[in-house]
Amino acid sequence: MKTQVAIIGAGPSGLLLGQLLHHQGIDNVIVERRSGEYVLSRIRAGVLEQGMVDLLREAGVAQRMDAEGLPHDGFELAFDNRRVRVALDELTGGSKVMVYGQTEVTRDLMAAREAVGATTIYEAGNVQPHALDSDCPYITFEKDGETVRLDCDYIAGCDGYHGVSRQSIPKERIKEFEKVYPFGWLGVLSDTPPVSDELIYARHDRGFSLCSMRSATRSRYYLQVPLDEKVENWSDERFWEELKRRLPKEVANKLVTGPSIEKSIAPLRSFVVEPMQYGRLFLVGDAAHIVPPTGAKGLNLAASDVNTLYRLMVKVYQEGRTDLIERYSQTCLKRIWKAERFSWWMTSMLHTFSDQDDFNSRLQLAELDYVTSSEAGLTTIAENYVGLPYEPLE
Repeated sequence: MKTQVAIIGAGPSGLLLGQLLHHQGIDNVIVERRSGEYVLSRIRAGVLEQGMVDLLREAGVAQRMDAEGLPHDGFELAFDNRRVRVALDELTGGSKVMVYGQTEVTRDLMAAREAVGATTIYEAGNVQPHALDSDCPYITFEKDGETVRLDCDYIAGCDGYHGVSRQSIPKERIKEFEKVYPFGWLGVLSDTPPVSDELIYARHDRGFSLCSMRSATRSRYYLQVPLDEKVENWSDERFWEELKRRLPKEVANKLVTGPSIEKSIAPLRSFVVEPMQYGRLFLVGDAAHIVPPTGAKGLNLAASDVNTLYRLMVKVYQEGRTDLIERYSQTCLKRIWKAERFSWWMTSMLHTFSDQDDFNSRLQLAELDYVTSSEAGLTTIAENYVGLPYEPLE
């Protein structure tokens, strides 16, 4: 087999990259070790930045998102018995976010790829990239008992934190930066109406909580829990009772509870690898960086990587601008570190820490009061939340 761009990973970043490249006449093949059903079963984020919304529209896969997604022009911060609304559109000149689940984004991208007849190989075993620092890289994988070789010009590693792409780079050629937080998020998905039309991020002495949604009838709620907590220790009844304790009283009184349809605990970490490329291999999304979900940046950062690599490949194939290849990592990292900073700041400001004393608790409240009491502070939050502008290649 031969293609121009080989993409490892059929998650939303790999599928989005493939769709954008296809529209520009750049041939690509996606290789995924899991089944399509497994990829769709993963419950992930659902807040899309303005930039990702625009990119999905450019890729021609926004029809259902625009029809069913929930545009949000604000969200709330709850702390110290107060509720402060961050008016995103007013503070950013009209930018918003879109609440539309990652599963639905993936479903739309899968359908679009199938409609144009582009090649996606699911359940590919032992995927391995080769000759990355040469002019002729290739991928091998096993399918139906045979070893297949896929020759290509470039490889996009969209296979996540645990994928093979980053692991294929010699360790002495990259540097990893990591911060592990001493807590996780216990998340519950339920077919209940959201308690609020907008997201509520709540800081409480018992721990952080978040009220989110996937649709007008499906809610997503989170509780901060210790890192060693077990899902089986949390019945639905216990979850709802604890969530009510952490929310402002008027919000808790409106909360509609019901059976959970999914319940899981996600650890929180910040992670970045530099550089994000090695030879003809480009790392995209979680393969190169992880953020705590507090700032809603994970999927959106992957989209900004896709935007950079897509526009780079267009320059390469349509204008012969191979000189831009070496700028991929630097361009992506400039925006990534700003998003890492915002996610770390939101996490540090809204969560309780096991070694936290009264002094640090007062500092958190002072920080929240300060940034929500001035238009400058609220603008800083809003600009970061809707997403900073994508970095130009040149």
